[in-house]
Amino acid sequence: MTAEAPAPAATCCVPLGASALSEEEAQATAAVFKALGDPNRVRIVNLLASAGAPVCVCDLTPALGISQPTVSHHLKRLRTAGLVRREQHGTWSYYSLDPAAMTHLATICDLRKVRP
Repeated sequence: MTAEAPAPAATCCVPLGASALSEEEAQATAAVFKALGDPNRVRIVNLLASAGAPVCVCDLTPALGISQPTVSHHLKRLRTAGLVRREQHGTWSYYSLDPAAMTHLATICDLRKVRP
């Protein structure tokens, strides 16, 4: 069993409520939102969030009603953004949300510090 390390995009963003974002921070934050900019990817995140354990790509395909290559494409985009982890068990890949990335995503979206 092997697990991939999260991509840096999900770990280098700063909260949107920060006083100022650098160009690099803005690009990294946009990459995370771009990864979530597709309804199928949002559904994948939802399915992984509600699962109690890593989910096989073979189980995501029927749940989403789209082809396996399309599911794999969306999972690759989410992995590249650092939002999901992949574990290899023989020929099967199992996916789960990266807890640190989800915590960081919540921090990015925390706008409570923004002044009205």
